[in-house]
Amino acid sequence: MKQIAGSTLAVLSMIVLASSFVVGQGKPIPRLADGKPDMQGYWTNQTFTPLERPAQFKDKQFFTAEEAQKFAAERFADVKDVPRGEEVKSDADIHYDDGIWLLEHFEKGAMLRTSIITDPADGRIPPLNPEGQKRAQAAAAARKLVGPFDSAQARGLSERCIYWAHEGPPVLPTGYNSNLQIVQAPGTFVIQPEMMPVARVVPLDTRPALAPAIRAYRGDWRGHWEGDTMVIVTTNYSEKTAWRGSSPNLKVTERLTMTSPTKIRYQFTVEDASTLTHPRP
Repeated sequence: MKQIAGSTLAVLSMIVLASSFVVGQGKPIPRLADGKPDMQGYWTNQTFTPLERPAQFKDKQFFTAEEAQKFAAERFADVKDVPRGEEVKSDADIHYDDGIWLLEHFEKGAMLRTSIITDPADGRIPPLNPEGQKRAQAAAAARKLVGPFDSAQARGLSERCIYWAHEGPPVLPTGYNSNLQIVQAPGTFVIQPEMMPVARVVPLDTRPALAPAIRAYRGDWRGHWEGDTMVIVTTNYSEKTAWRGSSPNLKVTERLTMTSPTKIRYQFTVEDASTLTHPRP
């Protein structure tokens, strides 16, 4: 599995995508007939580096290798290969009773960053501004008016398998199945995650963006090349998406740069003046 790296949260962040195939290091990156990087294939952004930096590492951007291993061991101390036994005969939640498939997270080693977010410097999502706080309070009040099981509409989008926050944009690692496929064709760049596999078909032509009144769970995206970097800008999110409390004014800019035949640096910037207190310049 190839590796993806990088992210940014307007907040700026970074993850590495790694290849699922072993390719000789030091070789030039593969290219298409038009000279653009050939990123096609299967990749993974698997990492246990958290999106936000844990409070105890507030001023620490990087672990040493020993600290990273210790952090991983502590974070996944409760993830074990538990054989199915009496618990499957009870009403207990057994979905995660056999955790061996989560252990691959640990065995592939740790990234040395203490958070995916690199800006702000504390590695944390900025606080909500007054507008964002007001919207969050209104949403919480609305939830109290409807019983949690009175309607399907009262349940979250991820529970109904409509939209999962990791699929983005921005694309983030999941607890398992942190893999994705990239396909390229003339005028098109396609990203499809393994978990909740909705293919995002990004046009690279000059077609106009959708009108502001047209909204989608995953937004409306447009892509272009800046040298060897694929840049994808997404706007027009639905108010129902509310990615980490965001508003429909959310804008996500992704940058994918192939740094070797087996690695892609993935960076994203999240901007939302209607929600975050940390504006981008």
